[in-house]
Amino acid sequence: MRILIRVIVIAAAVAAIWLLPAAIGRYYTQMLSLAGIYAIAGHGLNLLAGYTGQTSLGHAGFYAIGAYTTAILMHNYDIAYYWTLPAAGAVCFVIGFLFGLPALRLQNLYLALATFTLAVAMPQILKFHGLEAWTGGVQGLDVNQPDPPSFLPIDGDQWLYYFTLIVVIVMFAAASNLIRSRSGRAIKAIRDNPIAAAAMGINTSLYKTLTFGVSALYTGVAGALGALAVAFVAPDSFTIFLSISLLVGLVVGGVGSIPGCLFGGLFVLFGPNIAEYVATRLFHAIDVISGGLIVFRVSQSNALGLTGVVYGVILLIVIFVMPAGAAGFVRFAVSWLARLRQTRPGGTEGGKL
Repeated sequence: MRILIRVIVIAAAVAAIWLLPAAIGRYYTQMLSLAGIYAIAGHGLNLLAGYTGQTSLGHAGFYAIGAYTTAILMHNYDIAYYWTLPAAGAVCFVIGFLFGLPALRLQNLYLALATFTLAVAMPQILKFHGLEAWTGGVQGLDVNQPDPPSFLPIDGDQWLYYFTLIVVIVMFAAASNLIRSRSGRAIKAIRDNPIAAAAMGINTSLYKTLTFGVSALYTGVAGALGALAVAFVAPDSFTIFLSISLLVGLVVGGVGSIPGCLFGGLFVLFGPNIAEYVATRLFHAIDVISGGLIVFRVSQSNALGLTGVVYGVILLIVIFVMPAGAAGFVRFAVSWLARLRQTRPGGTEGGKL
């Protein structure tokens, strides 16, 4: 019965998401497409940090590689957009696997610093004059947004939304099957106790490097979708702040949770916008209180800083309210409601004599 209810809820949620573009405008359709893209990228980081315990600050580099793979194939070789996604994933898997080999000797903060160098160096590599024929250098490359199939009465933004939704479902379903498989149990054993895992015969080096490659694959596919959504790639779009944003989204959504990555993707996209809105409202409040004397100086000199402060306060509140992320908060709420139901009169415990 419980499995049937879960299937019905998931089916209803998918149906609601599928029909959503008809009820919202073009702008929010684009935003939800980007949120799904960030959810895929965040889950790539989740596979690494949440299931093998390896910390990475370099996933912006893999995101950039995936985006540029799509841009180069479409711009220079006229490859169809749907073929560029598996190509971007394959390229990022190989690079991630090779990057994971020397990273085997590193753990925790040292691994984070090693991956940090990838995120810092990637924009400069993309600007290198020797690669300008492929990458476009500082100017970047234009990417044509995919057109919808002729038999569908929708526009390009709606088709990108549906295409992204299909990719999200496929990627998350594949990740769920991977985690429940024998390999998934092996990487979780490595996360919990690598020494015990090695004693049980698990090849920790192989599983770590493969997980690094799969994590890069997911982030590369997200980068490919991001290039299609933005219709442009440039080196300065893939800075270290993107890696930090993905890490923040992972923590807020819930480390080690697949559904939590969806909430993390929404937070990565809308969190800064919410902070900017709150900061703007604060400026208006200051304007009213001061009679229009203070807000001008504040808004001119500290507008960006106040937005950052508000964003930091939002993060602190989220961490205090949901220390295990959104997924952990939902699990706690469900268990609390179940206990409350049992202790009510007529419940399992309340009905005992």
